[in-house]
Amino acid sequence: MNSVLYFSHPDCLAHEMQPGHPERPDRLRAIASYLGATGLADDLLLREATPLTDVALESAHGAEYLQHLRDSVPREGLVAVDPDTALGPQSLNAARLAAGAVTDAVAAVLDGTANRAFCAVRPPGHHAEHSAAMGFCFYNSVALGAQAALRDSEIERVAVLDFDVHHGNGTVDIFKDQPQVLVCSSFQHPYYPYRYADIERDNIVNTPLPAGTTGSEFRHAIERDWLPALEKHKPQLIFVSAGFDAHRLDPLAQLELTETDFTWVSELIVGSAEQFADGRIVSTLEGGYDLDALARSVHAHLEVLLAH
Repeated sequence: MNSVLYFSHPDCLAHEMQPGHPERPDRLRAIASYLGATGLADDLLLREATPLTDVALESAHGAEYLQHLRDSVPREGLVAVDPDTALGPQSLNAARLAAGAVTDAVAAVLDGTANRAFCAVRPPGHHAEHSAAMGFCFYNSVALGAQAALRDSEIERVAVLDFDVHHGNGTVDIFKDQPQVLVCSSFQHPYYPYRYADIERDNIVNTPLPAGTTGSEFRHAIERDWLPALEKHKPQLIFVSAGFDAHRLDPLAQLELTETDFTWVSELIVGSAEQFADGRIVSTLEGGYDLDALARSVHAHLEVLLAH
């Protein structure tokens, strides 16, 4: 069995959005409860995340944007930053911890503490562009982790693999002109966020999927698009934007995946990591809004990271 670090922080629960909003603290509670009930939590190396600094945040985001977010934090209540995303008094602290978890995971994986890590954090990050918050996201945690990895003298190439049901537009925006970062994103299309789905760059691999896509169709598309790109890029560390809202029970989209499909794509990622990256994987939670499906899907993902 492999060692898998599990980064989280209780303050990630303090971020609140509008009543009834799908991106709610119960997402993390459901995951923790299920991992505890199944006993899988006993196999994980639990770690508490530390918040990312202002200087580190600027590796993926503009200084003016970061200051605007800080200036917008309300003393109480909520401030809308886009139609779907609200900033509360504790939101940026939670977002700093979410990003900090990923960079902490990078440091631990690169120093050999473990070769795999999963970050059970919120808010998610992959929609946050260089200078824009959107889609429940403020700081792009996976992009910040990738930038941290590239600051290590031994890391020249990394990959971000994103199987969230929504396109990882923020990650694409940040890395579209940074060829040492391969970004592969599968997503329902046409669908939110309606950005960067048609971009053409050698290091950007988009896999648009129509509503109703089945597990077998998803698997075929991933093998067709991602495997040749990974073979060409040969990443030395693989990041995963692990969104589980492509599950057939998720309320926000219309793909037809199940836990077995998340097991399959996790096995594909592990195989690529073993081939190119000494098995090193840093995975972070993105979407997933049906609580039961989310918890079971995270469990399936972690089982693969532990077993292979």
